[in-house]
Amino acid sequence: MNTTNFQVTTPQVETNTDFEVRSLDTMCVNESHLEHKWWHNLKYLVVGIAFGIVFVKAEIISWFRIQEMFRLQSFHMFGVIGSAVMVGVISVWLIRKFNIKTIYGETIEFHPKTFNKGQVIGGLLFGFGWAITGACPGPLFAQIGSGGLVVAITLLSATAGTWVYGLVREKLPH
Repeated sequence: MNTTNFQVTTPQVETNTDFEVRSLDTMCVNESHLEHKWWHNLKYLVVGIAFGIVFVKAEIISWFRIQEMFRLQSFHMFGVIGSAVMVGVISVWLIRKFNIKTIYGETIEFHPKTFNKGQVIGGLLFGFGWAITGACPGPLFAQIGSGGLVVAITLLSATAGTWVYGLVREKLPH
């Protein structure tokens, strides 16, 4: 299926988080419209396993390394996070400068985000949870896979928190 010929034949409506309604036939969305067989997702499993191995070897999932970071006792985690931010900044700059497309030829677009005080509150809650549990959502699976089965409680708590947020999201201040 060639994605460059994709067109929306019937007008569809999408609601975004800013409570605006836009027609999909006038809006370009960063969603791939390709349909793949289930085994095409195995590449994500392989990359995820490799990523998990790197996390373990670099001690990024270590509760002790995370505690050192929050106690300002070591630069290790700040270096890892800073390196990831710089790779992201350079990648976005290159994508914009050279109009790089996906491997399937789809355009990559960046949409401006609006600041919301809830982001600060959410960031603080995320940081407190990270400091208390020694885990953020990405490395949870690597921690469990490397034998830290007690982290499954953190995974269940994160899942429950996401579910509760979904229930109360519309009632929260904007």
